[in-house]
Amino acid sequence: MLRLLAALVLLGTLASHAVAQDAQRSECLAMANAPPRAIPVNFRRVAAKTATKADEVAITYAGHSTYYIDTPGGVRIATDYNGVYQTGRLPDVATMNRAHATHYTLFPDPKIPHVLHGWGENGQPAHYADRIGDVYIRNVTTDIRRYWGEDSGGEMIKDGNSIFIFEVAGLCIGHLGHLHVRLDDSHFAAIGRLDIVMVPIDGTYTMSLDGISEITKRLRASVVLPMHRFATPLDEFMRLIGQQFEIDRRGGERTLRISRDTLPATPTVIILDGV
Repeated sequence: MLRLLAALVLLGTLASHAVAQDAQRSECLAMANAPPRAIPVNFRRVAAKTATKADEVAITYAGHSTYYIDTPGGVRIATDYNGVYQTGRLPDVATMNRAHATHYTLFPDPKIPHVLHGWGENGQPAHYADRIGDVYIRNVTTDIRRYWGEDSGGEMIKDGNSIFIFEVAGLCIGHLGHLHVRLDDSHFAAIGRLDIVMVPIDGTYTMSLDGISEITKRLRASVVLPMHRFATPLDEFMRLIGQQFEIDRRGGERTLRISRDTLPATPTVIILDGV
């Protein structure tokens, strides 16, 4: 018994040490604990005109839950990659979640150098804190249901989903994955500050619209990029997240080019073509 208790204490210490190391390396966690940065609206307008392409991140909607993120340093990331939704060249990094085959593939193209599974092996949670080129990638695990839906009552799989966070060019970009559970304070603390967040808004297969709306409001990212939509009425999602969010429909545009200095002054839901 004493050995078991000692082992549990050691595991807890190692986990705390890992979290502390992530916090030291993560700008987004540091920024979450810093006072809000107040930027006058007129300065934002000037910055929007002067931001260089060297600072820009390009985010392209490919389909379902797959966005491609192209960093200023030339790293290409595909989220919830299943090999079907492709655009342009192969990604350098493919993140995946295990809910359904539409969110992962066990046979990715071998030319993809970094394949990050959002689930762990042998009952252990996935853990990433990796610098790849000019982007720092980390994850926060959440439980998922063996069958889809927040209210499905299916068996829970511990740490089966990962929220992936990409820190690049001064931006904190989060992808919530196939989220099945409401986040608690520990999740929000581990996520830290997000400037851009990709949220599933199907309202059925992942979470209810009420649940995902509460998470979106609490994260309060400058840019919300919906995904996993199916036939969800956008007006209903906008009603639930409240008047503090504006909506920007980008008809005919699948790519958002954005920098730290060109983030909108008011939190905005941006609807790219295809969503």
